[in-house]
Amino acid sequence: MNQIKNISRSRAQESSAAIERLYITMRHLFNRGFYKPMGVSGDTLREALLALRPEIYGSIAEEKVELNGLLYVIERLPVGIEECRYINLTSDEGYSNSHFKAIVPPKRRRNCYRIDEEQMNVEITRGRSDIYDILTHLTFIFIESHKIKNRVLIDDDGQVSRDWLKLEQAALQSKKLPLIEREKAISHAANVLGRTFAEVSAIYDDFSTPTTPDRFLDIVYWLGKIAIEEVVDNNKRTITFSPILRERLGHHIHGEIWATNIKDTLDKNDLLTRPIHIISANMHSVMNSIFATNVLKTKFKDKSDFYIYEELSRSGAHDVRSKVEDVALKHGMIFLPDASGTNIDVQIFDTAKIDWSKSSFPKATIGKEAPVLIVMDYAFGEQAFETIDELLKPYKKENNTIFLNVESVSIMGKAGILQGGKGDIMIPNAHINEGTADNYPFDNELTTKMFEGNDIPVFAGPMISVLGTSLQNKDLLKFFHESTWGAIGLEMEGAYYQKAIQSASKIRKSINPNVKVRYAYYASDNPLETGSTLASGGLGTTGVKPTYLITIKILEQIFNVK
Repeated sequence: MNQIKNISRSRAQESSAAIERLYITMRHLFNRGFYKPMGVSGDTLREALLALRPEIYGSIAEEKVELNGLLYVIERLPVGIEECRYINLTSDEGYSNSHFKAIVPPKRRRNCYRIDEEQMNVEITRGRSDIYDILTHLTFIFIESHKIKNRVLIDDDGQVSRDWLKLEQAALQSKKLPLIEREKAISHAANVLGRTFAEVSAIYDDFSTPTTPDRFLDIVYWLGKIAIEEVVDNNKRTITFSPILRERLGHHIHGEIWATNIKDTLDKNDLLTRPIHIISANMHSVMNSIFATNVLKTKFKDKSDFYIYEELSRSGAHDVRSKVEDVALKHGMIFLPDASGTNIDVQIFDTAKIDWSKSSFPKATIGKEAPVLIVMDYAFGEQAFETIDELLKPYKKENNTIFLNVESVSIMGKAGILQGGKGDIMIPNAHINEGTADNYPFDNELTTKMFEGNDIPVFAGPMISVLGTSLQNKDLLKFFHESTWGAIGLEMEGAYYQKAIQSASKIRKSINPNVKVRYAYYASDNPLETGSTLASGGLGTTGVKPTYLITIKILEQIFNVK
């Protein structure tokens, strides 16, 4: 028997193992009910994240504090969480009916409640992916907080550096700092963070809020302060999972309420037996693609459709957006704001009420039975399975079971691209579930040819459904891209959508076995390019054209526009 010697793992294999350790450890800690992130119980999470060194967290494995990664994470966590020693992950347990005011992070739709000076409650209603997301972000900021502690703590008795004392003095000011004082504080902060004055100055304002212009200093101060107290006073931060959350998770409780509400609305409006097309998109592109050009043609005379869509997407365009919405509501659109805890709003379009001559699709051919569009806002990771699985189930009414006539499911979203750049389009032919290699090939009704001639590069091939955008590094993504997997991009929901569609159509027979599927994504980032990761900032108006182009191609197929 030949002896196997000197087996060494590639960085891609090490990264894959680190993701698996993170995944298993988070589930173990959840089942346990609590853990101390910077104690023994948090060791595995920290070690795995440092071994993985995700691109989005930049210099996590170095001594200097990672600034872009910190901004990315802070925008996805509730304001004030850096001040809290106790973080409690809960289900929807009635806090919305209390005096506590919901804090919603700017870049993640989750309700959070500041219980007291030391405790923040975070509602988890979007499934396990939400837990993986928040625990990874928290592990990152706790690692960064201990880097700050290491640079300012002089001895075990709590003696700290002069830079820290000056930073503390500036951070505890209640008024906005004048320019000179602000630049002095930035100088001290740069020393504390191991960064240059220019680097800190460049990102300082990105952390600001209207009420807290010097929030950057607050965040650095509180992260460092609590890390110092963990070491000097042995007063460890603790993350707990409420008993109700542990009991409810994985049972589709929020998804079932969400789906039932949609079917009840269809029933009340006599739409339940009509041909149904489900579209996962945002809450503006379908509505605007149908109605906006005609509604705004006098305001934007001689302008292209895409110019109008860009104007509608600007942050201050509330008036023009509400004009389009008013017309849509009068011509067959029903808006269902979420009341289930899924954070997924829904629009229902009864196309029988659309005046096609006054729409962007005058050549629409809809047949005898006008179709119904169910447009759902983006799901988050595993939540995609919970919501679509429940939506595709038959509707129970009294003693009747009514099967939905679902003709197609279309998924439009943003994803990371592995060849190309921001704003490019990806057309998948399979989804591969990261960590398991479970794969879901399908016949995509959308093709690259449909998107040619629009000055946007289009790529086709398999896509990876990842556990979280913050768990990726170049080595692993290069393996998926350059090996025979031939992956063109990564996203978080595709495999879960397809798993639900396949089980409903092929096994449970609750919908048409030949249901049509459409998947298309536009690139929000390229994690293989330094400076082009999600932490480098948003798309701006770059995402408008691909978003609307994909939406229009989906609608052209549904409306049989030749």
